[in-house]
Amino acid sequence: MNRRSPFVIPQSKGLSRRGFLGLSATGLVLAGCGGEGVGGQSSEGVGGFSGEPYDGPKLTLSYWNGFTGGDGPAMQDLVKRFMSEHDNIVIENNTIEWADFYQRLPAAAQAGKGPDVGAMHLDQLATNAARQVLAPLDDLTETLELEESDFAPSVWEPGIWEGSRYGIPLDVHTLAMYYNKEHFAKAKIDTPPTDAASLEEACKALQSAGYKYPFWMPNQWPAHLMFLSVLWQNGGEPYAEDGSAATYDDEAGVAALTWMEDQVKAGYSPDAVDIDTQYTAFKNGENSITWDGIWQINDLKASGLDWGIAEVPVVGDQAGAWANSHNFFMTQQAADDENRANAAKTFIGWMSEQSSSWSEAGMIPARNAAREQPEFTDSVQYEIKDQVDALHFLPPVPGLGDVQIPTLEVAVNEAILGKTPPDQALSTQASNATEMMKQNLEKFGS
Repeated sequence: MNRRSPFVIPQSKGLSRRGFLGLSATGLVLAGCGGEGVGGQSSEGVGGFSGEPYDGPKLTLSYWNGFTGGDGPAMQDLVKRFMSEHDNIVIENNTIEWADFYQRLPAAAQAGKGPDVGAMHLDQLATNAARQVLAPLDDLTETLELEESDFAPSVWEPGIWEGSRYGIPLDVHTLAMYYNKEHFAKAKIDTPPTDAASLEEACKALQSAGYKYPFWMPNQWPAHLMFLSVLWQNGGEPYAEDGSAATYDDEAGVAALTWMEDQVKAGYSPDAVDIDTQYTAFKNGENSITWDGIWQINDLKASGLDWGIAEVPVVGDQAGAWANSHNFFMTQQAADDENRANAAKTFIGWMSEQSSSWSEAGMIPARNAAREQPEFTDSVQYEIKDQVDALHFLPPVPGLGDVQIPTLEVAVNEAILGKTPPDQALSTQASNATEMMKQNLEKFGS
């Protein structure tokens, strides 16, 4: 997953801001697309999937995804395996940087030049469903008897919008804590910190061992993902489930952002840590601890650094961590042709069943059974397997992505830079976000 995978990223630097910007900022593009019938979905060509492999005439499915980084080879291998088992389906694999993916998809789909099937982030499904880019997949889940209990907790519900399912989860990807084993050994830290107290003790020990700034606190990406994680740990929720308001300016939010600011005030982090700087510094051995996404695993494997991975420390009162998920989808373009629709569902169903192999991409399979397979149990990310039960996902609210960048991310940035007190920054931006969300409720007809 390329960054801002959650936006375009040179993989050698890890996930950069551009990959995840594609995720959030494109709500602005999507808002201008679509038109009549927002909130409704055509059922033409959607029903009638038998659950048996597609046996119609040979055809080619256009498959779009954003796996351009270290996760790309793993996806390419899966596509090749699928075609070797399905002689009548050719998969035309079109890999696009996530930012470009979300910008191009709506117009391409409406012109009939988009994909038949694809993979997108969970928090983009509702927006694209509202703009009639996607077709429902309820018959696929019913026929294959896929249920919420088959998947990691909390990943199932956000794939449903207006009573219909639009995505089949492939994985969950989350933040983790990475630590420098050499630094920890020199500081005589035997185990990675698990809570606020042990994290502070580790930082003090690392400073005593000669590492001046052991835990760099970014003021941009992935700062807002860290904030969301600690917010949930404090029992808060960032947004109302019905998309009517931003709620991160409560006591839980203020506590979360204050803790982040305190890491700078305590001297564990330098001032003004720019976007992704903390990750680059970690990879270069300059700092000892960083929180970042598990999409960095393959990049770190190639770095030569002696590093470890652990669950995000519980800074608040309960375990919790931000997460997203790559979901398979089918477009209305494919749904309008019965053969194409059933071939697309054959592909999605097969890929979901083979998701244990996706562990090679550094991801955590969404299907419970896949997380019991050696591909995952032998993986690096198996170290944070217990965190799966504490993952949180944003609610399925159309247009939420383009709300979050100019509001929540601004509040986090200003507070960590010391420009605005945490409570004031959150209050101001939550108010701005709520106004934008109200406009979205009208715009998307929900």
